[in-house]
Amino acid sequence: MKKIFLIAEIGINHNGKISLAKKLIDQAKRAGFDAVKFQKRTPEITTPEHKKMLLRDTPWGRITYLDYKKKIEFEKKEFDLIDKYCRKNNISWFASPWDINSAKFLKKYNCKFNKVASPVLTNLNLLKEIASQRRHTFISTGMSKMSDIFKAVKIFKSKKCKFTLMHCVSSYPCEDKDLNLSMITVLKKKFKSEIGYSGHEKSVSPSLMAVCLGAKAIERHITIDRTMWGTDHASSLEENGMKTLTDMIRKYEKCIGDGKKKFLKTEKAKFKENKYW
Repeated sequence: MKKIFLIAEIGINHNGKISLAKKLIDQAKRAGFDAVKFQKRTPEITTPEHKKMLLRDTPWGRITYLDYKKKIEFEKKEFDLIDKYCRKNNISWFASPWDINSAKFLKKYNCKFNKVASPVLTNLNLLKEIASQRRHTFISTGMSKMSDIFKAVKIFKSKKCKFTLMHCVSSYPCEDKDLNLSMITVLKKKFKSEIGYSGHEKSVSPSLMAVCLGAKAIERHITIDRTMWGTDHASSLEENGMKTLTDMIRKYEKCIGDGKKKFLKTEKAKFKENKYW
């Protein structure tokens, strides 16, 4: 079977520190993930007006939400270092742009992949920009209706941009009763496309279940420590969980086989030993 593509979503779990980002890249590499993913925003554009001046307690003190978003945002200097570090360590990287300026900024790095984050699935102008770059794009489908997914797929097909639809439920962390993994088979049937799974649950096993249902890509948030300050750490996997996930999926790939009936040499020897007729 085709190897399952494993994406370690660093997102903003670097908390604005390039040193922490590098540690997370190292962690993903050790755990056997295929790629790491970040996020890119233009805070002045992507922060809703009603949230910009709200005060928030942060490691930098009590500051506005807009200033907080600026503090954790990586710019060219940091992405240059990420690009160099990932190439050096032979692991792919890409990012999900949250606005058109960010999509154009990321295009310069010539990453193999692109990503549509669930919150921007209905931002059709952004989707047109991402699709026009014609890089294989992982499209998360949280926070949406089926009609929204149809519109997104139509854009990517019109631009002849390859994509993987990622079943996703955008609760942080997501409860088991809300995971709705059956959507993987529903999406596969409706869109006749490659399907993946982007999970935000605390445990590992639902991702393996998603693979058993046909997911060809798995994306999970990762962290050094789930108790760290920040919005996504609690719904992320630490290194032990990451390694458990990769070990289970790689074992599944080995065990599942190709579905063609075989009569192994070891079986023939045992058969000969037992035959009495």
